[in-house]
Amino acid sequence: MVKGVGRNVYWMGVVSFFADVAGEMIAPLLPLYMTAVLGAPATAVGFVEGAAELSASVFRGVGGWWSDRAGARKPTVVFGYTLSAFAKPALALAAGWPGLLAARFADRAGKGLRGSARDALIAGSTSPEHWGKAFSLHRAMDTAGAVAGPLIGLWLLNSAGLSYRAIFLWAGAPAFAAVFVLILFVREAEEAPPPKPATRTKTPLSPKFWRFLAVYGLFALGNSSDSFLLLKGREAGMSATAVVLAYVLFNLVNASFATTAGRLADRFGRRLTVAAGMGVYALCYLGFARASTEGTLWPLFALYGLQAALIEGSFRAAVADASDPGNRGLAQGVFQGAAGVLAFTASALAGLLWTKLSPSAPFYFGAACAAAAAVLLPLSVWKSGVRGTGGRKT
Repeated sequence: MVKGVGRNVYWMGVVSFFADVAGEMIAPLLPLYMTAVLGAPATAVGFVEGAAELSASVFRGVGGWWSDRAGARKPTVVFGYTLSAFAKPALALAAGWPGLLAARFADRAGKGLRGSARDALIAGSTSPEHWGKAFSLHRAMDTAGAVAGPLIGLWLLNSAGLSYRAIFLWAGAPAFAAVFVLILFVREAEEAPPPKPATRTKTPLSPKFWRFLAVYGLFALGNSSDSFLLLKGREAGMSATAVVLAYVLFNLVNASFATTAGRLADRFGRRLTVAAGMGVYALCYLGFARASTEGTLWPLFALYGLQAALIEGSFRAAVADASDPGNRGLAQGVFQGAAGVLAFTASALAGLLWTKLSPSAPFYFGAACAAAAAVLLPLSVWKSGVRGTGGRKT
C-alpha cells in the first residue's frame, strides 16, 4: 500500500476500475459506430460528446453542493454510479444518434453527480500532505479500467463476434459491479462537513481557487473530446482495431505514470505539475495536427497518455488545496462544472473546425490554448505556501 493512502481510497479505486471498464468498453467504439454504422457526420459526434460533457458539468455542481449540504458524500456517489450503470445498456436501445445523445446525457449526468462528491470523499479520507498520491493512485486504478475496457470491447467485437449494440448491453455488468463494491466497502469520509445548522455561515471559495479555474478554463476551451483523436486515427488510415489499441496505449501510459506524477505533484507543486502536463498536451496536439500516417500516430497516443497522467490527478489535488472541508464538494463541483461547460464548447467547436476547415484545425486550436495556459499557470501561483505541500507553492 502507498504510504499515507487509506483503504477508502483503494476501494474507491476498485469502484472506479469497474466503472471505467464499463465506460471504456463503449467509448472508443461509439464514434466509430456513429460514423460508420449510423452515418452521422463529425459535427454530430462533437455535439453528442459535447452535450454529454455539458450534462456532467451541470450535475457536478449539484452533486458537490448537495454532499456539502447533506453532510455526507457517499449517498450522492452511490446515486451517481447507479444512474450511469442503467444508462450503459440504454445505449443499445437507441435507433439513431439522437437516442444515443439521450443515453449519453444520462450516463454523464450520473458521472457529474458522483464526481465532485467522490473527490471530496477521497480528500476527506486522506491527510492533505498525501492528496497528490491519493488522487493519482485513484486515477491510476480508474485508468487501469480504461485499459481493460477497450480490450474487452475489442475482443467481444472481433473474437466473440458481438454487435455494437450487444457490447453496449454487456457494459452494464461491470457498471453494476462498481455500485455493489461501493455500497459494501466504501465508508463515509472522516472529514465530511457536519449537517447544515440553522444559522450556517457560508464559506466562500478562495481567490486562489478562482485564479486556478480561470487559467485552467483557457486550457479546457481547446480540450475537445478524445473522440476526435480516434477519428483522426481513422482519417490517417488506421483500422478500427488499431484505433481501439491506440486508445488502450494512451490509457496504459496514463495508468503507468499516474502515481509517479502524483508524487511529483506533492513534492514540487500541484499547479506546476499541471502546467507541465499542459505543455506536453500542446506538443502532442501539434503532432496530431500534422500527422498523416499511422506510424506517426502511435507515439502521439503514448505522449497523450503522459500529459493525462500529469494533469488529471494533480488538478483535483490543486482544487482540494484551494478549498476547505465545508466547501470542498462545492469547489470540486464548480471547477469540474466549469471545465465541463467549456468541454462542450470545445467539442462542438472542434466538430465545426473539422468539418468546415480541416481535420487538423481542432488540434492546432487545442495546442494554442494549452500552450497559453501552460505559460500563464506558473505565473498565477500564489506567493504563500499552501497546506499539504510542505510549504511549497502549488
